[in-house]
Amino acid sequence: MSIATGLATGRSATPALVEQAISIALAKAELSIPNSVLLFLTQEFAHDPTAALKAALRASSCTQIIGCSAAGIFTEQEWVLDAPAAAAMVFGGEMRLQPVNETTADQRLLSLAAPNAIDTNWLEAPGQRFGGVSGDATGRGPFKVWCSGKVVAGGRCEVEVRGAEVQIGVSQGVRAISAPLEVTQVSGYDLLTLRQQPALNVLARELPLEVRELDRIPLHLLMAGVTIGDPATAISEGRFRLTPIISTNADDRSVTLSQRLSLGERLFWALRQPLAAERDMRHTLDLLQEAQAEPPRFAMLFPCMGRGPYFYGGVDRDLELLTARYPGMPIIGFYGNGEIAPFNGSNQLFQYAAVMSLFR
Repeated sequence: MSIATGLATGRSATPALVEQAISIALAKAELSIPNSVLLFLTQEFAHDPTAALKAALRASSCTQIIGCSAAGIFTEQEWVLDAPAAAAMVFGGEMRLQPVNETTADQRLLSLAAPNAIDTNWLEAPGQRFGGVSGDATGRGPFKVWCSGKVVAGGRCEVEVRGAEVQIGVSQGVRAISAPLEVTQVSGYDLLTLRQQPALNVLARELPLEVRELDRIPLHLLMAGVTIGDPATAISEGRFRLTPIISTNADDRSVTLSQRLSLGERLFWALRQPLAAERDMRHTLDLLQEAQAEPPRFAMLFPCMGRGPYFYGGVDRDLELLTARYPGMPIIGFYGNGEIAPFNGSNQLFQYAAVMSLFR
């Protein structure tokens, strides 16, 4: 096995944790010096990861160290939140992480970014990007991205995984509670009407009974889904982008969203539920497995911070489903503040999703 992971947890963010994680991975991979190291560190390292990166260089004798800090990290062994930890995946043999300067349209690129480094021009540049945003649920904090063993000032890093082919899947994991309806009036970020009816009235009418009985509408669990292509089949085929709801406005019965909409787009209301997310994750894994010529050798998983163990009641069902499908397969990932994947012909930034990449 020329690819393996290691995870180390401690009471404080020390360089020794990084050395331990890499040493575990090297021993499992039966490598003395890897070609590359993918290194994820928890937020306790984020303020100044210099010492941690130097420790990674010492432990691996390798300069090609790629990664970022995040609110939580994991391997196939376990996940860690709210504690200092380091997770490493080492690459040997023909496998390596290779930074790229110029990209082509068909290149698959592992892409990591800090919250303030995301922009439309980068997402639309040539290349099919997959990965995550280094940040917590607020998008704030001293989160860092590194490449070639050094912190990247611009906050972004993208590399090609040489020696492997990759399949990419996206699980958005929501329960649709309405059919797609035409957007008929907007003002900035405010959705005013759907099918000429006040947007808030439409939302309230579609809420399930268990939600209507609550004292307040749980906006953190509700999303607006904007369909892509034929709206009749968009939900069943997963062709939609999710947009968080910022607020509801009783005065004009409007709903404020995090993204602007255009007249004529079709929108449905959706509810974030653990059971729906788990069901969708299973379906996404089924689709990937059906398209596989052979089982994957390793994987990377990038779930939203809002879809991790806290969402599932203390367990990470996304990670559990992946490890159950491919027992013993090396897996690494982090909980971030946005997920990146090619979708419907272009790179998209998702919210509350899980992006998985399976390599063979």
